[in-house]
Amino acid sequence: MAGFLTKMFTWWNGSTIGTDVFTRRFGKKVGEDEFGNIYYEGGMSTYGLKRRWVIYKGYADASSIPPGWHGWMHHRIDTPPTEQGYKPREWEKPHNPNQTGTAYAYRPKGSLAVQGERDRVTGDYDAWTPGG
Repeated sequence: MAGFLTKMFTWWNGSTIGTDVFTRRFGKKVGEDEFGNIYYEGGMSTYGLKRRWVIYKGYADASSIPPGWHGWMHHRIDTPPTEQGYKPREWEKPHNPNQTGTAYAYRPKGSLAVQGERDRVTGDYDAWTPGG
């Protein structure tokens, strides 16, 4: 019962029941990425293009879509990466999930979470001070 309720009301854990029904009716599986996300195409969007969507494996994090699939999802390329032999560039880094709210989040010097003082402002900008 808990699995049914999770599928019914949460979109961030895989797919909802509505997405599953739509996928079965109209979806044609196009491919899968290294994270286990599955990509589909089918039906028509309001712009006359084929609708494209992804069913995430686990938590839905849009930043986990690799660059090759991102281009396909946004109709920048017509051929999915599985058909064109896409290879990431040497300068492309592997996916790193959003670290906000974790111990690995960026905390600049002088923030409330880190000791120290911010660097003084230099150049053509002077910080405003009341009465100054």
